[in-house]
Amino acid sequence: MKLLLKGATVVDPSQDLEEQADLLIEDGVVAGIGRGIRADYARELDLSGKYLVPGFVDMHVHLREPGFEGKETIATGTAAAVAGGITSLACMPNTAPPVDNPLVVGYIQQKAREAGLARVYPVGALTRNRQGEFMADYSALYAAGVRAFSDDGDPVDNSYLLYQIFKYLLAFEDTLIISHCEDRRLAANGLVHEGYWSNLLGLPGIPPAAETVAVAREILLAQATGKRLHLAHISTAGAVEWIRWAKEKGLPVTAEVTPHHLLLTDAAVKGYNTAAKVNPPLRSEEDRQALLQGLREGIIDVIATDHAPHKIDEKDLDYFEAPFGVIGLETAVPMLLTELVHRGELSLRELVQAYSCRSARILGVPGGTLKPGAPADIAVLDLEAEGVIEPRRFYSKARNTPFAGRKVRGLPVLTLLGGEIKMEEGAVKVGKQE
Repeated sequence: MKLLLKGATVVDPSQDLEEQADLLIEDGVVAGIGRGIRADYARELDLSGKYLVPGFVDMHVHLREPGFEGKETIATGTAAAVAGGITSLACMPNTAPPVDNPLVVGYIQQKAREAGLARVYPVGALTRNRQGEFMADYSALYAAGVRAFSDDGDPVDNSYLLYQIFKYLLAFEDTLIISHCEDRRLAANGLVHEGYWSNLLGLPGIPPAAETVAVAREILLAQATGKRLHLAHISTAGAVEWIRWAKEKGLPVTAEVTPHHLLLTDAAVKGYNTAAKVNPPLRSEEDRQALLQGLREGIIDVIATDHAPHKIDEKDLDYFEAPFGVIGLETAVPMLLTELVHRGELSLRELVQAYSCRSARILGVPGGTLKPGAPADIAVLDLEAEGVIEPRRFYSKARNTPFAGRKVRGLPVLTLLGGEIKMEEGAVKVGKQE
């Protein structure tokens, strides 16, 4: 099957490409990019006025299945992904049972194939049962296709064990440690950023040092061992400076930031708003600006949502009882286009670099490029389309977003996976995954 996408502005940082062009898809891969392409027997789509980019790759997603299907399933989560222009995602291992054995890996892979909507890459647990006491069975997980390991949601408190893990995983080629950076003793069961709003609302605060201390430890372990390290959901200015130091030293360290940490501050918890309860917490304006500047400079490599769905009745509890977490698969691109790209804070090229090209490269997975021969995983954006964030219309089961009701300008209007249309004008289509 041939598909010819005509007249869009193609933005692909992997090729230093930003120009109006046609793109030909044949047998699920990019067959050519250029002006005036002609192809016999090809279906043509006129995308004049739109922007065509490599499909977004989200490194940090909680799909909840197996074990918490009331919050999200692999089918609903991947539907939410393609609705948001995301063609590939890495799903975290805090499921029940956790992803610490190949049977759970195989289950997730099979469910993703059945859903047929986005490419799903399971992240394996760093420790057995994610309890931070014993190494997981890396050999079995690696043989099942796992290349990234994390106990996300929980740090490995035992520094000696973590040091041994860093060294042990050196034996497994191309593997990545994804670290949840939190000193739990410093966090001390806090609920929000320690500062003005924690004092005003009478809520226990989490000091920035709870993250920064852990970031420093992980970076120093990467320096001591040479193991590749990725720092999840960075939220503090201090963490950015430690990552800057690591990069100046040439250490194998990368980092991510979430849309909610880029766009919101701890003021969003005003009125005990549990939709803004997240870990790490929303921080100060100074932290937010440092994160944005770090992203622009490439100190922070990647944007990732940390999509964390919860049931509506769970988030309706009081602030002490409600779980941490916000969703982001369907809001990330519209909110980032609206608040950063249209305001000149970030170029579209920089957004694609951080939310597609680098993500794919760090994970070592297909995608993040439109070079000829690459899988035709594509997102098409209408930068002038206007809408409203309406949780009731989400494909995700969850509704826990702090962006509900926000007006947006810029929407994904077409998502293709392996050349197959998976979303068109907001409607998700089920099909076979490549």
